[in-house]
Amino acid sequence: MLVIIKSAPDTQEAGRAVKLARDMAADIALIQNAVYLARPEMLEGFCGTAFALDEDLKLRGIKDIEKSVKEITYDELVDLMAENDKVVGAF
Repeated sequence: MLVIIKSAPDTQEAGRAVKLARDMAADIALIQNAVYLARPEMLEGFCGTAFALDEDLKLRGIKDIEKSVKEITYDELVDLMAENDKVVGAF
């Protein structure tokens, strides 16, 4: 399962989405303002795989991200969505 998150880290939506992903043992894809979650120690304790959209990281000037977060392109995001049996969007 893949949970796509676009909300900023300080919102209830982002918190619920990360909790959902933890509870469901799902991976997360961080897009738009959610890429701020890719910064060091923001996803502490998250056991799944976290992906961050490289274009959104660049647009927000984020260069220092957690080592476990994988930068992906739009094409790779589409591939991830196609590969997973379930995709949940958390706005």
